[in-house]
Amino acid sequence: MVNSEKKLEPLVDIAVPGSSAEISSDSNAKLGREIIAVIMTGYTGPVAIRLWDGTLAYGTSNAPCTIIFRTPTTLRDMILHRNLLRLADSYLTGEIDVEGDLESLFDLRTHLSGQDLPLGTRLKLLFMALRLPRQNRNSSIKKWRAKLTAHHNSKASIAHHYDVSNEFYRLWLDPEMVYSCAYFHDESQSLTDAQIDKLDILCRKLRLQPGQTLLDIGCGWGALAIHAARHYGVSVHGITLSEEQYHFATNRVRDEGLQEQIQIELRDYRNLSDEGKYDRVVSVGMFEHIGIKNFPTYFNKIKRVLKPDGLFLNHGITSETGWARTPLTCFMNRYIFPDGELARISTVVEAMENAGFETLDVESLRRHYALTLRKWVMNLEHYREQAIHHSSEVTYRLWRLYMAGCAYYFDEGSIGLHQVLVGHRHQSQPVPLCRDDIYTHPDERGRGSTTLT
Repeated sequence: MVNSEKKLEPLVDIAVPGSSAEISSDSNAKLGREIIAVIMTGYTGPVAIRLWDGTLAYGTSNAPCTIIFRTPTTLRDMILHRNLLRLADSYLTGEIDVEGDLESLFDLRTHLSGQDLPLGTRLKLLFMALRLPRQNRNSSIKKWRAKLTAHHNSKASIAHHYDVSNEFYRLWLDPEMVYSCAYFHDESQSLTDAQIDKLDILCRKLRLQPGQTLLDIGCGWGALAIHAARHYGVSVHGITLSEEQYHFATNRVRDEGLQEQIQIELRDYRNLSDEGKYDRVVSVGMFEHIGIKNFPTYFNKIKRVLKPDGLFLNHGITSETGWARTPLTCFMNRYIFPDGELARISTVVEAMENAGFETLDVESLRRHYALTLRKWVMNLEHYREQAIHHSSEVTYRLWRLYMAGCAYYFDEGSIGLHQVLVGHRHQSQPVPLCRDDIYTHPDERGRGSTTLT
């Protein structure tokens, strides 16, 4: 990672040499160093900590990651409340800065959450924290959070995440604008190539053939619809709840001259006509917004619109805890996905089977998503100024923190990514006995064996 955070001016008053303010500032910094020394006891990770007066309270000056407390108030809050969401607020408003590898922060969180200090030490920390000054908090984050509208699985909640700005996403996504896990053959593969390979393996798993109809639920900016139409000769109906994505995808389909093959609609999947019968259905990166209680509605709707010999592929994030209340889940629901809820893969498969589907293939792409997110973070940091120009400083910080945290937890294993291929139960399935047609490398077989010539 690069040290991409610009230096912000301290949020405390500058003390005149020899004044009471300077003496107070020196006293606060000394107190801060004492607090940091206690809470970092036993930590040997890559994070350093710098205080508001510029002094290094812990770690080395060349540490991979440096946390900068710009006010004593923020350190006070960390000790008194031990609430990671308050710390996230502080980062978003600039009261805390992070230079270097943001993902390392979550290694520090593991240390702090596992710390078991004696009662006497905890009381000492509380006493020292109470001696630090309490200041009026920056109100901008409260105003920003007040705009969130958490109507479950609604257009408003989708817009909160996806309608930031097409130009903002264009800066750090691949040229195809694919905002979902890429498919890497090795760690050195470029994001661009890995996303094209992901689009292609989706098409191969669905065994797309010329003339078939494909429903793409949550079609994003249209990359999969265009890839499937161009390389596999299918007709695609893409639906989304994001107006920004709808306009972008519609314009791109027109520019590609694929209007006869692709129809993009601003439509909720629940409003699809049961009469429309599709040969194939795919959903990529939309499943996270459904909510576990809505699984029956979601899967039963897909079962009704899918032809008897059709295939459905669901690509979505899962959680080994079933979205138990944790700092990560609270952060994501507050800031990123207002209605997001992740399920165990066993819960997903059970819900699909309860709807009358037969499970044909399940693949975990957990490590692929960690790689994808790290490449996104690097791109976002590289284009920091442009990202802020197309959104805001808070939005830049929010996406940087969110994606770095997700990369950490995908790598750690508490969240995963699964592609599940299913067909109607007791139907003759249009899939071979083995997977050779899926996993033969494109370089050996030519991308898209059914590509039109």
